[in-house]
Amino acid sequence: MRYSQDHKAQTHQRIIKEASERFRRDGIGATGLQPLMKSLGLTHGGFYSHFKSKDELVEKALQAAGDQVAGVCAELFAQDRPLQAFIDAYLSEWHKTSPHEGCPLLTISSELGLRGQPSPTSDVVLKARLDQIEGTLEGENADERSIVIMATLVGALLLSRSVADVEFARRILDVTREHLNSQD
Repeated sequence: MRYSQDHKAQTHQRIIKEASERFRRDGIGATGLQPLMKSLGLTHGGFYSHFKSKDELVEKALQAAGDQVAGVCAELFAQDRPLQAFIDAYLSEWHKTSPHEGCPLLTISSELGLRGQPSPTSDVVLKARLDQIEGTLEGENADERSIVIMATLVGALLLSRSVADVEFARRILDVTREHLNSQD
């Protein structure tokens, strides 16, 4: 049975969306192609009619995650106090507990870096956030300060996700949020 090109394109996007969520939530290495395809009601063999390799899917999933986050960030940086809105959202309990929908820098990008496979898409995602942060800063060295802010956000969120003590995790987010917002 032949499917229309539109059906194939929709299936292709469904695979990318599901992979983007799973790679952010579970990790690239822990996400097998067979379970991924099965979760979508598709066959493992059908994967190769959409992608040459898992690496190609990883890059497409990272791009999709970056695009998703870019939309959220555009809304945050359009607010009255854009940097505070971004900091508050980034260090929120929701972001801590929703890696499958959150910033891919902590998950997909960091795993690629650990594997020695950095992605140019990570550069695009990071530079977009840095430009948005820098655009809110006054004074000298705004470009350097934007790097410090973003590195602090990523580090704090990563630490809060990695500790077992719920109160300690909350404190990491709260202290970092308060410190960064007081610099504003």
